Amino acid sequence: MEYVIEMLGIRKQFGDFVANDNITLQLKKGEIHALLGENGAGKSTLMNVLFGLYQPEAGTIRVHGKEVKITDPNVANNLGIGMVHQHFMLVENFTVTENIILGSEPTKLGTINIKEASKEVQALSEKYSLNVEANAKIEDISVGMQQRVEILKTLYRGADIIIFDEPTASLTPQEITELMHIMKRLIEEGKSIILITHKLNEIMEVSDRVTVIRKGKGIGTVTTAETNPTELAELMVGRQVVFKTEKAPANPKEVVLQIDSLTVADNRGIDKVKNLNLTVRAGEIVGIAGIDGNGQSELIEAITGLRKVKGGKISLNGKDITGLKPRKITESGVGHIPQDRHKHGLVLDFPIGHNIALQTYYKKPISKSGVIDYKKVNEIARKIIEEYDVRSGEGEMSLARSLSGGNQQKAIIGREIDRNPDLLIAALPTRGLDVGAIEFIHKRLIEQRDKGKAVLLISFELDEVMNVSDQIAVIYDGYIIDTVNPQETNEQELGLLMAGQSLQRKKEKVGGENE
Repeated sequence: MEYVIEMLGIRKQFGDFVANDNITLQLKKGEIHALLGENGAGKSTLMNVLFGLYQPEAGTIRVHGKEVKITDPNVANNLGIGMVHQHFMLVENFTVTENIILGSEPTKLGTINIKEASKEVQALSEKYSLNVEANAKIEDISVGMQQRVEILKTLYRGADIIIFDEPTASLTPQEITELMHIMKRLIEEGKSIILITHKLNEIMEVSDRVTVIRKGKGIGTVTTAETNPTELAELMVGRQVVFKTEKAPANPKEVVLQIDSLTVADNRGIDKVKNLNLTVRAGEIVGIAGIDGNGQSELIEAITGLRKVKGGKISLNGKDITGLKPRKITESGVGHIPQDRHKHGLVLDFPIGHNIALQTYYKKPISKSGVIDYKKVNEIARKIIEEYDVRSGEGEMSLARSLSGGNQQKAIIGREIDRNPDLLIAALPTRGLDVGAIEFIHKRLIEQRDKGKAVLLISFELDEVMNVSDQIAVIYDGYIIDTVNPQETNEQELGLLMAGQSLQRKKEKVGGENE
């Protein structure tokens, strides 16, 4: 059997922490090979070894049967290996072409021949049906288009082997479908792909084989056509995973969050939340379903004090909190799991222990007479790290940046729940997470509900909203256009609502026609 890539017995460690422990991965020519594992299992580390960003302590790498030493990404590029990183490596105010040629600029008489490069980029874009505008600025194009620029960057450098690192983490469902088509086209053109993911439906759709790693160790390689999502989930986490969250019926009590006629504008002064009304009671989870960009971000920021309110009122436990500073709102009893954990949830270059203390560092028992007791900070952090199974190399002293996305998210959720808020706002709480972490987080949200807390869930995942919520409020163009019971609806009906079709209007129309 001819393999284009062989990684044999790879070991990579950071201090005492072994990220990759004797892992073997073999990629055949013309296949999409999925690398599956939980957040923090060592997938990205293994691929960073292949791309030359890390040097392994042990093991062998062969490219087209020949043993190689990949000492940096330039060596990888020269061997025909390209990588599309999860967090894009793009310069925002450069054009598409300028980003693609960066580091390998074509020159003519000592000057960069940008016109020629732009033609080449456009030709490549058309060849692979990527539909990227070569002269557009990165800051003006969507996340999905930015990812295509990263793909073009690898193709421009002549890559035959492309590594995709969690490529769908920030994409809309439509962009995910388009990316799957792009991958299949790349294979038809003779490329070979390694796909790092924990999304089982994507693996079943596009991959030929799957290598599973768990806690840094290789579990085995299976043929996709001969397996199923349940089996893959069990291989990945080492136990049976329940895809449907079991929960008792809700027992809603007094109103915790009351929003009346709320209007909120975006940064350009355009109203994104319009005359919105919403009620969340103690002991229930209200899910907000909607396509991204219909006012969800502005709504969350208004409730948490991160954005000014243009009109209307927000009440918590009967008290008006409209326009209060974020700390005052937090202290009133609001917990916030933000939709972007890097921008709004963590200080990435602080230890995870300090991040856990961000909401309470100025209070007893952590702060006494204005002096922080770091021993207490670490003690509280260790308790939350253990309780929420936050995996890291150096425990509470690990930099937040060094944790996987799932472990970063678990730390944020632990921090927010530990403060015992009356209202927990969970914005995209499972975005980019594996099935094991998703199951864990859903259970925690339901636990909060069962303790009599109010939970507001904002998600773009329809199955998550239907699985976890007790009531679903559908947002469209800044309005809540209908509220439905998840037991009495389905994905098709919710999809119509999310596209702006009000069930109430539909019922009234039918009623009027019958009279």
